[in-house]
Amino acid sequence: MAVLPLLGLQPQSPAFRAETRLVVLHATVRNARGELVTDLERSAFTVFEDGKRQPIALFRHDDIPVSLGLLIDNSGSMRTLRSNVEAAALALARASNPQDEIFVLNFNDKAHLDVPFTSDVGVLEAGIARVDAIGGTAMRDAIDMAQNYLSDHGTRDRKVLLVVTDGIDNASVVSGDRIEKQAEERETVIFAVGLFGDAQRATRGRRELDQLADRTGGVAYYPPTAETIGSIALEIARQIRSQYTIAYAPVNQTLDGTYRTIRVAVSSPERASVRTRTGYRASPRP
Repeated sequence: MAVLPLLGLQPQSPAFRAETRLVVLHATVRNARGELVTDLERSAFTVFEDGKRQPIALFRHDDIPVSLGLLIDNSGSMRTLRSNVEAAALALARASNPQDEIFVLNFNDKAHLDVPFTSDVGVLEAGIARVDAIGGTAMRDAIDMAQNYLSDHGTRDRKVLLVVTDGIDNASVVSGDRIEKQAEERETVIFAVGLFGDAQRATRGRRELDQLADRTGGVAYYPPTAETIGSIALEIARQIRSQYTIAYAPVNQTLDGTYRTIRVAVSSPERASVRTRTGYRASPRP
């Protein structure tokens, strides 16, 4: 949820009072062949909240800079994968908008902010490498820390996290319910890459990553080998830079703490489908 002014835009028509509450969506559109669709106009989109059509207040489709967090698993089992993951993270940074601000947070038993926000790829390259992969996996703690860091220090209107892990969370203090609540209350889009080996770990690990990505409008990827992470990183960078930003003023402006479902329909001759967050919780912000 957000309050005007939003995204550096001044509203044209209709005019909104300062206290008008807006819900902001970041939407990725693909055609039937899975290709990104990047040429749609505002009139192609229809937004529904709890099944009721909502008036679109703002629409943008340009390369808006983002505040991006790279959350990289540094547990013991990642030791042989780190070089591929680090190379992919740098590839994503180089393919991103030059005005993006990026931070790096490594996690094992604890989460560590290793690279604060920067737009300098050289600074990222110098700070991203780790050779001490050891310990367990505190992924939820890392997401919680990253969300708070985004809120406190992120200066861009769009917020994105990319989580890379090869294991199931076995060390976090933060609960799954807290992470789920964050996903419902914040506008952060979460992408994930799961490098799972055995089938049992893959099933359990995918469940949590899929839920995070689906709720926030991101995508979870499960590459067969670490060598393919680089191409996935470039795909994520393309998605981030190609998203539509849609904001609507809910007909129901009450902040009653209820969960509101969101559906976005798109009209396109290419039988396109749209991916965005599935809902939000209408709670007052601190």
